[in-house]
Amino acid sequence: MSYKIVAKYIKDIKFQIADSKSFFLLSKNISNYNLNIDIKSNQVKEKIIEVGIILSLIPLKESVEKIDIKISHSTVVELDSENLEKKKLEKIILVEIPTIVYPEIKETLILLFSKSGFKDLKFEKSVNFEELYKKRKIQ
Repeated sequence: MSYKIVAKYIKDIKFQIADSKSFFLLSKNISNYNLNIDIKSNQVKEKIIEVGIILSLIPLKESVEKIDIKISHSTVVELDSENLEKKKLEKIILVEIPTIVYPEIKETLILLFSKSGFKDLKFEKSVNFEELYKKRKIQ
């Protein structure tokens, strides 16, 4: 392995449901939302990078109840070498780190919903970051 995870933490959480009507309609209309994942990285210092993953729910259509749910998670990674080839570094940032931390972020999202009164809400969708990476390369 050409890196090690030094720290993982939740940077920010936004969990906002507009009103009680939205609350009651949300559990039956959750399929009208897409789980969106945004991955960014920045170099903290030599051989140290931060991989930021933002998980959010995006409505598929305008008529859906307004909710604003977003979890921003950061992973600090120490690289074994500062001269990793670009492709290897890209794969660490876009595939390996998200594959490791996504289950934790998803668990946090499920906990937020559970603590907000949505006991039977399920997010079954798993994410194949390798497949997403390959699709990105084709475009």
